[in-house]
Amino acid sequence: MAELQKASQPVPKVQLTDDLKEVNLMLWEGMLFRDVKDKYPEDYRHWQEQPHLLRMQISNEDGTTTEFAPFDSLFQQAKRFWQWLLAKHLGQTILAVAHSGINRALISTAVGLTPETFQVFQKGNCSISILNFMGGWGDVVQLESLNQTAHLGIKLPAPKTDHRGPRLLLVRHGETDWNRQGRFQGQIDVPLNETGRQQGARVAEFLRDVPLQRAFTSPLLRPKETAELILQYHPGVALELVDDLKEISHGLWEGKLEVEIRRDYPDLLHQWQTVPETVQMPEGENLHQVWKRAIAGWQHIVQTCAQSETPVTALVVAHDAVNKAILCSLFGLGPSSFWAFKQGNGGVTVVDYPKGANAPPVLQTMNITSHLSGGVLDKTAAGAL
Repeated sequence: MAELQKASQPVPKVQLTDDLKEVNLMLWEGMLFRDVKDKYPEDYRHWQEQPHLLRMQISNEDGTTTEFAPFDSLFQQAKRFWQWLLAKHLGQTILAVAHSGINRALISTAVGLTPETFQVFQKGNCSISILNFMGGWGDVVQLESLNQTAHLGIKLPAPKTDHRGPRLLLVRHGETDWNRQGRFQGQIDVPLNETGRQQGARVAEFLRDVPLQRAFTSPLLRPKETAELILQYHPGVALELVDDLKEISHGLWEGKLEVEIRRDYPDLLHQWQTVPETVQMPEGENLHQVWKRAIAGWQHIVQTCAQSETPVTALVVAHDAVNKAILCSLFGLGPSSFWAFKQGNGGVTVVDYPKGANAPPVLQTMNITSHLSGGVLDKTAAGAL
């Protein structure tokens, strides 16, 4: 672990901590996966499907045994690391280099997930993930990106060899003038601006060599135009409109700048920024309504794709709030976790269903924007949300 410094400054000293050690699967260490599966079939199944139930019996010197829960321990370790780090380095940019298991636990605990969902996040060797802490432990945390591998020459992580279900590429639409201005758009049909069209073209190039079999979009102009730009390299794929993927209706806030809303609705804006699940947009929607229809739209797409005899890769282009709702709901998070996942204009997210459409999904990578900026940070417009 090291604090990042400007190139002109001395390289910081690397700090070592036991709290970044890998998960302790002591009885399995040194064994091949297939040998673990053969010798400990039930425990192996728990590790793959229900890691929170995995228990190991450890023999003590006095002849007794102790039960050890590896993933409960790992998640406590991750929380302990965050509490120490935030108390010591709040407001700084920190590089933490660790292992696959502890990295998953760090991401999970940061956004409020428990050991049940340990397998939902993928973490490749030397991949980069970015978390933005808004305060101390217990305050809002935003996962800006997950499992970036473009710097390794790998645009998108490959599906598992035994992958059986759909792969969905979830993309947020390109920039509009209102995104750049910080104006609430909602369901007002604002088109892409020139930057947004360039972003759409770069996403299209980024996904050019990815075979697509289906494509779905919100019917509003900005995602529809983005999808059409992407599909220029996939001429045989028809674009299907899904009404449930429309952006949240901001009601009377639509068309207004954040400074105007702060003037006219100061308490409600603060509520939206801190406890968004409690907000009813004046003459618009609340997040519970968005959750319900976004999940319905997503499930319609998943089940549609699952009808194919061979695994389908589908493009899905939607909006900031809708994408956030989909990602939260996939991993058991509700509207109170609305701010947990960042979705930049033109960002690409990959959701796999490796064991079929009715089994839990895996978030392979999230909010990849390297094709837009060439770097690992999301530099797209902040937007009004």
